[in-house]
Amino acid sequence: MGRRFMVMSGFLGAGKTTSMLAIADELAKRGVKAAIISNDLGSSELVDELYTAERAACSGAIADGCICYQTEVLADRIKQFSDAGGAGLVMSDIPGCGVGALEHVYFRLARDYPGEFELAPFTVVCDPLRLRAIMPEHANLHLPEEINYLFRTQLLEADAIILNKTDTVSAAEQARYADFLSGSYPGIPVFPISAKTGAGIGPLADHLMSASARLVQVDTGYGGPEFMAAEARLSWYDQRFYIKKAAAFDGCGFMGDFMEAVAARLRRSGGNVPHLKVFAAGGGGDFAKASLVGIDSAVEFDARLGRRYPAYRMVVNARAACDSLALSALMDEALSETAEKYGVQCRILPAGSFGASGE
Repeated sequence: MGRRFMVMSGFLGAGKTTSMLAIADELAKRGVKAAIISNDLGSSELVDELYTAERAACSGAIADGCICYQTEVLADRIKQFSDAGGAGLVMSDIPGCGVGALEHVYFRLARDYPGEFELAPFTVVCDPLRLRAIMPEHANLHLPEEINYLFRTQLLEADAIILNKTDTVSAAEQARYADFLSGSYPGIPVFPISAKTGAGIGPLADHLMSASARLVQVDTGYGGPEFMAAEARLSWYDQRFYIKKAAAFDGCGFMGDFMEAVAARLRRSGGNVPHLKVFAAGGGGDFAKASLVGIDSAVEFDARLGRRYPAYRMVVNARAACDSLALSALMDEALSETAEKYGVQCRILPAGSFGASGE
């Protein structure tokens, strides 16, 4: 087996990381090792990187920039995982909106490293919630209209489409979403799955390990006015902090209340958060990860702490439809409010210090 590589693109909060982990688990049952690269525009120690490192047998990170512009670094990492690590499949996500990754990742690898990599289908994940915004009902998700460009265009690049979170809809609704995708993107296979429960992962894994990327040029309008307008409506927030008090307290409760406080402030200001992620580490490898995919959604935990601790190290990542300065201010307010509620001391940690004690 050669150096097989695939990109996992898709909607913010659609479940790219959990889908890659589910695929890796399925392949492990078959005796095939999979490696996962976490990619982000920020510095290291981001939520998905930390969660993947805890969950996956083989993982790594490429930070401080999209793999779209780090072709040599990406190629070296694929070779490392495949040649030295024995991975039968290397997967990487794409940070931000993901638009243009087909051209900037797959076509560059094919051009600059001819014959060195087997490019598996370029895979795009979507979920029922955000899909409704571009379906005929044009559901109001309390996001700027410009963001719908990203939802539509990401799917144009797909060699395979994952309809994730099928556990959240009925069989009839699942069929409706799948029919919409098949009709809107003809010839592209659609795989309904639940990365959370594992439903549908087998056929998806079969396809990813046997099919190849089409390498068909797609006009996404990358860098054009629609792309720039959509990007301009989204702000980033990345922060690390350390919280403690004299007695053990509920870390998961703190995470949930903090995220609810953020959502409440965004509702009042007319903003939204397509994806808010929090990772918390207690002691002895115990950790939790929680996500919020919109101000009208509930906080979801992918992993919960096994017990309570007197101190936690936490990382917060968010992509929000909100002015960047306003986003930073409301995050600070939500953190202060939650810290006061739990009677904890809070210390902001500089980048690169997540593993430090914080004392």
